[in-house]
Amino acid sequence: MSVIIILMLVSLAVGLTFLGAFIWSVRSGQYEDTLTPAMRVLWDDTAVPKCGEAPEGKATPQTIQK
Repeated sequence: MSVIIILMLVSLAVGLTFLGAFIWSVRSGQYEDTLTPAMRVLWDDTAVPKCGEAPEGKATPQTIQK
């Protein structure tokens, strides 16, 4: 019977750890820019642009939405 209690406490600790990691990742901005990585495939430039920047003459996600 004591093994079940130990397993329940361990599973609760693991669950809370993953919940804390998820909350930390959302607060630190890991999920803010979901459009740019998908649009980066469509850019026809050999140089990889920085996040939020587009190669010269190419449309950025901000100009596409306008």
